[in-house]
Amino acid sequence: MPVFDHLGITVGELDRGIAQFDPIMSALGFDRTDAEGSVSWYRDGDVELILYPARDGAAGRHEHGRSGWQHLAFAVGSRADVDRFHTLATDAGWTAVRDPKTYPRFNDRYYASSVEDDSGIRVEFVHNPPAR
Repeated sequence: MPVFDHLGITVGELDRGIAQFDPIMSALGFDRTDAEGSVSWYRDGDVELILYPARDGAAGRHEHGRSGWQHLAFAVGSRADVDRFHTLATDAGWTAVRDPKTYPRFNDRYYASSVEDDSGIRVEFVHNPPAR
């Protein structure tokens, strides 16, 4: 049983959110389902990520470091995958926050990058294999 059943994210413009999230979610092996007023990506029928449009008048940009969303880290299989997902995201219009690199403050295996979408939603791609 997964720890998380689903994650809902509000974005400023749903069409733009789909354009930015779909390449990433598809590459992670998620299947997309469009609904009226939202879009979902599922994987293995267990985990779901949902995008919703901001309510009328509430489409302000999220500010990183304020109360609320911090970031979501996607675990990927290799350092090359971190690089690939980082490029995929920036090609889809995400802004690079941190280019791929190692983070020795966590451990010598932690390799990651961070990107941010037009709504200020930040995600990380991380490869952090277990210690041997």
